[in-house]
Amino acid sequence: MNDDDIEHIRASLLRLKAELQAREEASGEAAGTVELDQARVGRLSRMDALQAQQMALETARRRQDRLTKIEGALRRIATDDYGYCFVCGEALDLRRLSVDPTSTRCMKCADG
Repeated sequence: MNDDDIEHIRASLLRLKAELQAREEASGEAAGTVELDQARVGRLSRMDALQAQQMALETARRRQDRLTKIEGALRRIATDDYGYCFVCGEALDLRRLSVDPTSTRCMKCADG
């Protein structure tokens, strides 16, 4: 993997990070507390609201997990540790990194 490949991946990670952060800011209210006022909202509507809240919380958790992986990949790029398997130390295939630039294991180690 050459410097141009690394810079392309770095730019891609930064774009993805910005996009995820923008989504996080935009969806802040969906995970808020559900109002349980029976005079205003029926039982089924409350159940729908609780389900929507749980879905929003899970989406936020996944988004935060993805942001953590992106931050890790950016740190590895900054320290020249990017593109190597955490387990065996072999270089990761560029095709694998193009699919998931946050990959930390080669195919052999990921399967095992």
